[in-house]
Amino acid sequence: MNKTNTRTGRLMAWAAAIGAALWLAGCAVTDVGRAPQMAAGDTVAVLPIVNYTETPQAGLRAEAIAESLLKTGGVANLKRYPAALNPETLFEPAERESVNKALEWARGERARYALTGAVQEWRYKVGVDGEPAVGISLQLIDVSSGQVVWSATGSNAGWSRESLSGVAQKLLRRLLAPLMQG
Repeated sequence: MNKTNTRTGRLMAWAAAIGAALWLAGCAVTDVGRAPQMAAGDTVAVLPIVNYTETPQAGLRAEAIAESLLKTGGVANLKRYPAALNPETLFEPAERESVNKALEWARGERARYALTGAVQEWRYKVGVDGEPAVGISLQLIDVSSGQVVWSATGSNAGWSRESLSGVAQKLLRRLLAPLMQG
């Protein structure tokens, strides 16, 4: 093989690698705001995450993953709202006026911040491959004032053999990274 063929082969390999990287980058989109400086003793309450999808209990699933990620990420004082404040059921997803009730609960618990949000997509895409797709928005609320002090939103699609919860966990980890101490 001559030098020209070797050079052309390397260029084609580099072009393929760059193309693959660009294609993979197109599968995930995130916009994450700057998080407030949280003190070690600050309590964070996990409030309902509203489910705007057709998938039953997608909000509850996102809450469970977010809570676990925050705990393993160093947020020591973490409280989850009482289950009675979440009206979502398997067959009749309800709108979440309960977020306001849960925020009142967080005030009673003397939480400093409250995490809430919405799930816009939580499904396997229809088609031959059936890729998992997740879209989530999060907000951190200063409990005493009710002001949103941080927000993040993102979407992610995975490969056909990936689990939906795994894709959601990767996305939530990227979104929650500014809130995690470790």
